[in-house]
Amino acid sequence: MNVLMLAPEPYFQARGTPISVYFRLSALSELGHRVTLVTYPLGEDRVFPGLKIVRVPNVLGLRSVKIGPSLAKIPFDALLFLRAFLKLAGGGYDLIFSHEEASLFGVWLAKLFGRPHLYDMHSSLPQQLENFGFSRSPLLKSLFGRMERYVLRNSGSVIVICRDLERQVRFLGQADKAVFLENFLDFDEKPPAAAEVKKARRELAPRGDKIVLYAGNFLPYQGIPLLLEAAARVKKSAVFVLVGGSGPDLERMRDKAQSLGIADKVKFVRRVPPDRIPLFVAAADVLVSPRLAGTNTPLKIYSFLKSGKPLVATDLWTHTQVLDPRIAILVEPNPSGLARGLEAALAGGPAPARARAAKKKADREYTRASYLKKMGEALAKARARRNKEPGP
Repeated sequence: MNVLMLAPEPYFQARGTPISVYFRLSALSELGHRVTLVTYPLGEDRVFPGLKIVRVPNVLGLRSVKIGPSLAKIPFDALLFLRAFLKLAGGGYDLIFSHEEASLFGVWLAKLFGRPHLYDMHSSLPQQLENFGFSRSPLLKSLFGRMERYVLRNSGSVIVICRDLERQVRFLGQADKAVFLENFLDFDEKPPAAAEVKKARRELAPRGDKIVLYAGNFLPYQGIPLLLEAAARVKKSAVFVLVGGSGPDLERMRDKAQSLGIADKVKFVRRVPPDRIPLFVAAADVLVSPRLAGTNTPLKIYSFLKSGKPLVATDLWTHTQVLDPRIAILVEPNPSGLARGLEAALAGGPAPARARAAKKKADREYTRASYLKKMGEALAKARARRNKEPGP
């Protein structure tokens, strides 16, 4: 099958949706489909058999696009729509596969050219406005909500990446279209070599302290200030390694660690390629996710579960869609609660047993075969419902 994929973000960059796009492309290639990816002019060319990358022109000369909604995306999205239109006008495509706000263009083009449409729903569009601090306007949020409902009604199938989105699609009356496909694939299925892990531990904790690892961006919803405040309360000897910061966000967190008097026990590592993250995970003793906002399950949770390392996470729906007290230490989302959870994980006790249970669950449920099966189901469902959806 020939698939036209619309991805309104830099491809490839080591951040949320582009990572998901990478694995969607990997799965489509493995299933034997040919894909033309229409995307932004930014990012790295990571290719697979059968994949062709088509980038829109960088008319503004931008060097980056921030995560989440932004005004900078508007000209790129307009060009993406135009380029997708021209590709479809040339013929040869069997299905349109769109991500995020490009789903609106995807639906229009699917109607115009009589093609089935698959919507990859990475998050709720109106919720993004608040999560990323773009706008609190009720009018704009209402507009995004109407857009989301329109896309859901007019898509043949919808990939949802977490239970919260599945629940939302059901609430909007489109449950029969949903395919639950979590973002649990890893870049490198092979564990790092023991010598590499030993070297990393020496570099991160030269005095032999235990290592607490956070990996991800430093945006406000991730709860990095909360983690630093908790680190200041942890009495046990440990080094807190925070991987993934960059720019002003990183500098603000350095300043906060300094002001809390814990600069000597916090090590910041700038953003690294995603295939290096498993080395940091292997070197850690405890993993932590202090997220405070949003309802999507963090991508990191799946690789953390597979690691067999104790995991501490805030007791919020963003985590509890996947986590429960049998496989993780869930804590109140405040400095004292997180500090107590980290102390418990560092002390051992029941934490290792929970980590083993987590790994067992991950090995059983989060397999590549399962991922490919769900991808095939989403494609088949979209084609089966071809052009049968009602209008707006």
